[in-house]
Amino acid sequence: MFKYNISSKEKKIIQKFNNSGFILFDIKNVNKLNKIKKEVEKIILKEFSKQRIKINQIDKKDILNSFHKYLSLSDLNRFRMNVYNYLNNKSWFLENYFELARDLIETICGNELAMQRKVNLSIQFPRDDSSLLPIHSDVWSGCSPYEVVLWIPLVNVDKTKSMFILDKNKNKHFYKNFYKYEDSYMLQKSIDKKIEWLKINYGQGLIFSHQLVHGNKVNMTNETRWSFNCRFKSLMSPYDKKDIAETFLPISVRPATIYGMNYEEPRTKK
Repeated sequence: MFKYNISSKEKKIIQKFNNSGFILFDIKNVNKLNKIKKEVEKIILKEFSKQRIKINQIDKKDILNSFHKYLSLSDLNRFRMNVYNYLNNKSWFLENYFELARDLIETICGNELAMQRKVNLSIQFPRDDSSLLPIHSDVWSGCSPYEVVLWIPLVNVDKTKSMFILDKNKNKHFYKNFYKYEDSYMLQKSIDKKIEWLKINYGQGLIFSHQLVHGNKVNMTNETRWSFNCRFKSLMSPYDKKDIAETFLPISVRPATIYGMNYEEPRTKK
């Protein structure tokens, strides 16, 4: 049996991912992220204009971090869905998001890929407990264990303004003792001292296996958290309970695979 030769760069990526189950990275083409951020800021200013908020009273340089000062919590989900729908209906958006980490995703998942049809958006106000994502693994709710998540913040995040995750070794220990926990409160309590809060600056991203236990808590900072997330997987790997046509979009398919998918059995009868 021969070994498939890969570059030293790919070896480092694979080793890093295999060791912890996630990778923090610097986005090479920040211009693509800047384009997304500018679109979001445009939508915010339009929203403020509708609400007759005086633009000259707004800190435009820090409009994302200070967003909670200008919009009520009761309007947050409506606004979030407006941004979500607006961006996902843009022809360039999905490709742009993929390009933020294309080389890493292809190294981890392969070069025949499926991407979640829509990129999710999370906005968390300070001290807001209505948008929490408690301790969980996406696999528990029917997602395939073969998927990875690309998580990109639009602001600097740290501690409770960020998300927490258990690395591969801590995750194994947690799964092994899962039967001991009676409810979600016990689950959370069991890992509180082990969780790793991710410090990620604007212009950086995170790729992780959603087998890993992760989540967030009440944002106890004085700034709003903005983040995107989207799942990717190898096109031909198992999909579990999520159907490819319903949830995923094939984004790179090689000719041999297309040829195979179009194969028809020869007719044996008239």
